Amino acid sequence: MIAILALSLSDSGAQITGAEGLVAPGASLRLVSDSFKFTEGPTVDQQGNVFFTDQPNDKIWKYSADGKLSVFMEKTGRSNGMHFDRKGNLLSCADERNEVWSISPDKKVTVILKDLSGLRLNGPNDLWVQPNGSIYFTDPLYRRAYWGGEVSRVKGEKVYYMADQKSQPVVVDDTIKKPNGIVGTPDGKLLYVADIGAGKTYRYTVNKDGSLSNRTLFANLGSDGMTLDEKGNVYLTGNGVTIFDKEGKQVGHIKVPANWTANLCFAGKARKTLFITASESVFVLDMNVKGVE
Repeated sequence: MIAILALSLSDSGAQITGAEGLVAPGASLRLVSDSFKFTEGPTVDQQGNVFFTDQPNDKIWKYSADGKLSVFMEKTGRSNGMHFDRKGNLLSCADERNEVWSISPDKKVTVILKDLSGLRLNGPNDLWVQPNGSIYFTDPLYRRAYWGGEVSRVKGEKVYYMADQKSQPVVVDDTIKKPNGIVGTPDGKLLYVADIGAGKTYRYTVNKDGSLSNRTLFANLGSDGMTLDEKGNVYLTGNGVTIFDKEGKQVGHIKVPANWTANLCFAGKARKTLFITASESVFVLDMNVKGVE
């Protein structure tokens, strides 16, 4: 296990602007570790532990609620975006074969989505599990060197819905240029999807049958991963972390000393620690608000 590194970033480019009332008084960004190749996919379990991926190294790491790092699993199918389901299984966008996996607490892998009508998906990138257990995921195409030869793939980069873990996915938006980050509200009524290709983020109403309606431009900014807090603020990533209130007004920015900020979630037993994956590093920031994802 690796304990958190209590390093000051005051001289390394970390800076917080705006975000009044959101960041804890006197808090600063703290480096946990910079020993990875590229970090992604953080998601929190019921105990406040964060699980995240070092995608190029094909590992899932655990950052415990008491601030310790350890390897949870190796040979993860090149896991990328992840989210816990209601039973405590870790759902993963397994990029090696463009699948979606369910990983049990004892590391048993079940492939819940292998293909779509015999065609390989482009590469499930990020997913969100609705309170009723249904799944939304994004499927952009980022060609990987480890894929080898070309295979028959679905056409178009789309957003999909699965009514449960045994259902075939259905398209709920095929108009986005390159969908990436995705997250929904805790009541399951609203969904946010980032179009990283067009540099925009959209908000949708989630209908009872899982379809989406009332697509609205939420922000003129795309995002890799994203998360929500208890006030309805939306946290987008890429160039650091940019925070928007629930009306789509920018209210803060966290400058992160890394080439790219990929994803984030709220960690800890109280869900008041913002956990950020950024290139070869992971960071934490104490917050005044709780996460609700």
